[in-house]
Amino acid sequence: MEQKFYDLSAKTPAGKEVSMSEFAGKAVLIVNTATKCGLTPQFEGLEHLHQKYKDQGLVVLGFPCNQFAGQEPETNDTIEQVCQMNHGVTFQLMAKCDVNGDGTHPVFKYLKSKKGGLLGSSIKWNFTKFLVDKNGKVIKRYAPVTKPEAIEDDIRKAL
Repeated sequence: MEQKFYDLSAKTPAGKEVSMSEFAGKAVLIVNTATKCGLTPQFEGLEHLHQKYKDQGLVVLGFPCNQFAGQEPETNDTIEQVCQMNHGVTFQLMAKCDVNGDGTHPVFKYLKSKKGGLLGSSIKWNFTKFLVDKNGKVIKRYAPVTKPEAIEDDIRKAL
């Protein structure tokens, strides 16, 4: 049987299990993040989308990842505080994870299987984004350099 988005789960930095089924009926924007990346200013754009659309059903989930040039040195104990203080992040961050390789987090295995990229299914860099519609269907994948504001029209359509 084919796996579905709502069958997946992920942990928060504090270790609490979060089922993706909690987001049924909502659009979900999933991003692999890093605090020491040249694209880190995207945190502000992601937070803006979160604030603007959360009451209409948008969920932004950040998955910190240290697989790209060691650009996520924070630990699960410090990541939320650093992102809040330095970037004003209030959207949900998840525990650090791998997005490529043998240890790829199941959420990213699923997303990549539904929407491959220029390098096949591999994630090229930090801030690759996936938009999941209200029914759990992965509708779009965005390159790391795609700014959050550039995907606002797609988010409105997904809502």
